[in-house]
Amino acid sequence: MDKHTQKRIEKLHPFVRDEVEKIINECNEVLTGNAKVRITQGLRTFEEQNALYNKGRTTSGKKVTNAKAGQSIHNYGFAVDICLIINNKIASWNTVKDWDNDTVADWYECVKIFSKYDWEWGGNWKSFKDLPHFEKNGFNNWRKLIKLDKDQNGYVVI
Repeated sequence: MDKHTQKRIEKLHPFVRDEVEKIINECNEVLTGNAKVRITQGLRTFEEQNALYNKGRTTSGKKVTNAKAGQSIHNYGFAVDICLIINNKIASWNTVKDWDNDTVADWYECVKIFSKYDWEWGGNWKSFKDLPHFEKNGFNNWRKLIKLDKDQNGYVVI
């Protein structure tokens, strides 16, 4: 697991940190070729969320999210976005490439592992497909999460 992924795991909600580490390690074990998983986004502050929401609306760029601050599961540390790092240097979001030549696209090998641990994949969403996105089932309702108390570190109390 690379240092960027490890740092992002350390900022996730404490409830899912160990599980996400297991998932990433398991993905990397299954991917026997040149691809390894990197978490590109984990916990996101409300300020960061609003900045993303404003892209394509009040700031230049393409719209990247429909979620305002508090409406993303990233804001609570229960969601991650991933990419594949090829040969330790090239980021890929290619969902069909089979880097390890085992007849299964590497991305879908990871989707299967996340699913095994009860994480929902944004690629299965009907309206807004978010292929890099995974969120923990049972903790993926922002309307409930936003109402919860927070601990001294700012994480919702579950």
